[in-house]
Amino acid sequence: MGRLQVAIDRGGTFTDVVARTSDGKIVTMKLLSEDPDKYKDAPTEAIRRLIKQDSFPLNPTDIDWIRMGTTVATNALLERKGERFALLVTNGFRDLLHIGNQSRPKLFDLTIRISDVIYEEVIEVNERVVLSRDDCKLTDEIRGKIQEKTTTTGEKIEIWKAVDEEQLRKDLIKIKEKGILSIAVALLHSYCFPDHELRIGEIAHEMGFTNVSLSHQIIAMQKYVPRAHTASIDAYLTPCLKRYIDTFTNAFEKDKLHKLNVLFMQSDGGLTSVEKFSGSRAILSGPAGGVIGYSVTSYINSQPVIGFDMGGTSTDVSRFDGSLEHILESTIASVTIQAPQLDINTVAAGGGSILSFRSGLFRVGPESAGAQPGPACYKKGGPLTVTDA
Repeated sequence: MGRLQVAIDRGGTFTDVVARTSDGKIVTMKLLSEDPDKYKDAPTEAIRRLIKQDSFPLNPTDIDWIRMGTTVATNALLERKGERFALLVTNGFRDLLHIGNQSRPKLFDLTIRISDVIYEEVIEVNERVVLSRDDCKLTDEIRGKIQEKTTTTGEKIEIWKAVDEEQLRKDLIKIKEKGILSIAVALLHSYCFPDHELRIGEIAHEMGFTNVSLSHQIIAMQKYVPRAHTASIDAYLTPCLKRYIDTFTNAFEKDKLHKLNVLFMQSDGGLTSVEKFSGSRAILSGPAGGVIGYSVTSYINSQPVIGFDMGGTSTDVSRFDGSLEHILESTIASVTIQAPQLDINTVAAGGGSILSFRSGLFRVGPESAGAQPGPACYKKGGPLTVTDA
């Protein structure tokens, strides 16, 4: 069959595969994303069938390249099924994400609904960095105790207190004993002075934390609240992505894994390597592929195009008018995220969204039946969903 070029859309319910052989033949395939009685992973099972190999592990030399978009991160956020993690903030900002920026997008609602935070624990780091102010007069005694620096952005900062490493280690031990191995670190002014976050990251890695998300590395922006939200999203979703990527790559022969050319779709419509694929950049990985696809195939005679992508767990709506619309900040599932992304509106309602009756009201989602057990009509003991209705 020749060396394959494989494009995969791994959704929460179905996985779609389009492959092109060396002679230009197009082959398509559709599988349930989860079907444990038949296979462990839908994308690798599809590849196995395409290269006509009887068993695993797969030989990657038969594949030219693989390009994949996935809603693993999207669905984990919408359904609140991400990793347990702790948020580390500057001392005094424990309630930063709970309070938020006090904006009221639904101004005329009589009842203000505050979204639940996604972190499990908060650690206040005993450190302090402030921006220098010419109108702030300090005594010589205080001035002598403060270290002043000029950052890479040209801003002058004052280090009032370095990281209390002893207390930090004690706090990290406590959360590790609770089974939390992922942390998000968001400190004041780290966008221009990252030294304290970097030191915390070093300590956390030394102590065995498997995922450390530093806000200045994810998005070096001034706004503290969305920067902390974005770091939290990264700590919440990246472990889920890494587990899936490990499952995917483990299906190939290890001694030939270096020959595997895999790139993942990011929220901005670009591609990235396995090593750089992270939660904060993967929230719109699946929907972004759809936007890129219809912008190339459906835009005719300068007529704007509306994209409507309804899957099993979520529905994505977008627009194309001759150029891809990118934004830097968006709110998805009540969480504000700062990251380059296509302008796509996502809601937690799809064909597999579970129908329920709670507190005297009929509800749709945000939980989804997924592919396993799936909707009730699959006859696998699944719940009542939109598909059944």
